[in-house]
Amino acid sequence: MVGGALNLSATLAKPGVTTKSLDEAVFKYINEKGGQAAFKGYRGYPANICVSVNEEVVHGIPDKRVLKAGDIVSVDIGVCYKGYYADAAVTVPVAGIKPETQRLLDVTRESLRLAINKIKAGIKLSEISAAVQIFVEANGFSVVRDLVGHGIGSAMHEDPQIPNYVDKDVTRVEDNIILKEGMVLAIEPMVNQGTYEVETLANGWTVVTRDRKLSAHFEHTVLVKEGGSEIMTPVMNY
Repeated sequence: MVGGALNLSATLAKPGVTTKSLDEAVFKYINEKGGQAAFKGYRGYPANICVSVNEEVVHGIPDKRVLKAGDIVSVDIGVCYKGYYADAAVTVPVAGIKPETQRLLDVTRESLRLAINKIKAGIKLSEISAAVQIFVEANGFSVVRDLVGHGIGSAMHEDPQIPNYVDKDVTRVEDNIILKEGMVLAIEPMVNQGTYEVETLANGWTVVTRDRKLSAHFEHTVLVKEGGSEIMTPVMNY
């Protein structure tokens, strides 16, 4: 359901389309499939999905904003179905983005793939974090530190927290967590063109890059297995 909703969003994200129309289309799709939009009302969030444009990192609230050529749009969708949750995100280009912008999307998507490839029962959670950070920083971008991935299952956010970086000077409890078969994790690199620093707008939700440079966000819900992992939220072409 989540993967299908993201495919729909990617198809609809064209010049002239409002972010609100994406929210409405996804709400209709999820309802028709028998699910519930998990974000609506969560901690007071006012919309069904998050739609974050350009310098918006996450939690962009859909409204009358019109997408234009050259924008990038991060769509983050959560669904509840029969008491269980899934959560995923993609960042899509809106007609004719610059090559350096495309590289930001490519690096962020690849960092997610590399992190997922690390996942299997028996590894430390910090190996996931390091996989994202090493690749992103080697490509000249920065990893957001104030926002993290998370466990997911019968609640939208569960332990453990999953940072996308490793701090060698700080011992974090989650770094030494050993993954076990059957765990379900939402892995979500958030990558900025400039500084990793972010701030929240006056609406209390939308997180933006402090320097107002672009940001990209990719996420999958992933099942930990004995010899690897399984992506539970596959998205066509992403």
